[in-house]
Amino acid sequence: MTGQPPPTLDTPRLHLRPVAPDDAEATSALMTPAVSRWLASWPLSFTVAMARERIAMAQTLAEAGQALSLAVTARESGELLGWIMLHRSRDDPRTATLGYWLGEAHQRRGYLREAATTLLPVAAAWLDVHRIEASAHPENAGSFAVMRACGMTFQCETVIHAPARSRDEPVHVYAVARDALTPPSGIART
Repeated sequence: MTGQPPPTLDTPRLHLRPVAPDDAEATSALMTPAVSRWLASWPLSFTVAMARERIAMAQTLAEAGQALSLAVTARESGELLGWIMLHRSRDDPRTATLGYWLGEAHQRRGYLREAATTLLPVAAAWLDVHRIEASAHPENAGSFAVMRACGMTFQCETVIHAPARSRDEPVHVYAVARDALTPPSGIART
């Protein structure tokens, strides 16, 4: 959907909104070694300046309809918990790649399952893609649980370049077709 503003969504516990310049300091603080180790393109140390650059790029890509980067925040307090992102694939513009992360203190509470299952149908329509893919290190059981909760299934194992660590790393790739996504019910969209 070109020309539409990025979606903002409320789930029972979360508020998902486009990342903003005010998120830079919290983003930098949340990007610890335990978080970065699972992320191919979020290096350490992730400075406030790097966060500002990433946020500016996210806003530019959203305006161009190429990507969607949302802050995952606590609905009650507004505290930044992490990010969830979809980027249109360079190889196939009808496919988007899903990425996500939470700060250490917010992991293992089901937040990413709640965010991803709510966002994917909306984001697929907003980006007008027919397929969503995600990948993770073979040992990242939590990430695979999020993917399966979204209806994604295992596609293959491959090797990707992880610029955060300047090396190639194995990943398992999961995917789901847009028509297999269930639109969220009872979710507020603003």
